[in-house]
Amino acid sequence: MSTDLNNLSLKELKELQSKVAKAIASYEERQKKDAIAQLEEKAREMGFSLAELTGTQVGTKRKRSVSAPKYANPADPTETWTGRGRKPNWMIEALKAGKSPDDLLI
Repeated sequence: MSTDLNNLSLKELKELQSKVAKAIASYEERQKKDAIAQLEEKAREMGFSLAELTGTQVGTKRKRSVSAPKYANPADPTETWTGRGRKPNWMIEALKAGKSPDDLLI
């Protein structure tokens, strides 16, 4: 397959880029599944399960717990922050204005 990229419009290039990204992700996912299947087979040959050997359940992702909001914007109480991650702009501005974090607690 040979495509002259110089003759494509910006829209066509972006569509092609999207298709390539999806194809790469799909390829990598297939490779991972194949690797896991091979490892599971080898573990079975040795009398174990892959989960036993790794101490994890294969194919499951660890779920993050959702944190409850800890701070609220006094000007707009619908804007909240858990205290984790980057400080929101309203929190930075309130601290610059002389408020303490305790003043912004919910």
